[in-house]
Amino acid sequence: QVHMVESGGGLVQAGGSLRLSCAASGRTFNYAMGWFRQAPGREREFVAVISSSGGTTYYTDSVKARFTISRDNAKNTVNLQMNSLKPEDTAAYYCAAGAVTTTDPAGYRYWGRGTQVTVSS
Repeated sequence: QVHMVESGGGLVQAGGSLRLSCAASGRTFNYAMGWFRQAPGREREFVAVISSSGGTTYYTDSVKARFTISRDNAKNTVNLQMNSLKPEDTAAYYCAAGAVTTTDPAGYRYWGRGTQVTVSS
């Protein structure tokens, strides 16, 4: 069993930055770690994923060159550095752990409860 807790969300003006962190209680070094987001009235969408080794990353097109995912397997943490934030980035952000590196939320077994990111214009 893996328990995951996100932190780092908040209110920021457009153009600003936030750094989200996700701490896992169990050993996650052999799991791919992903970030997803869900805005009110919308489906949960993929944001970024990093492979278990950290050697492979994928991003949704709308965040490429603005967001960076990283992980520290020694600390069982995964981070999402978000720069140049836009109002359309406003959502609840969730971290997740899964057996494969995928953009499909169905591929993730463990989920955190989310942290809210609000970007004002």
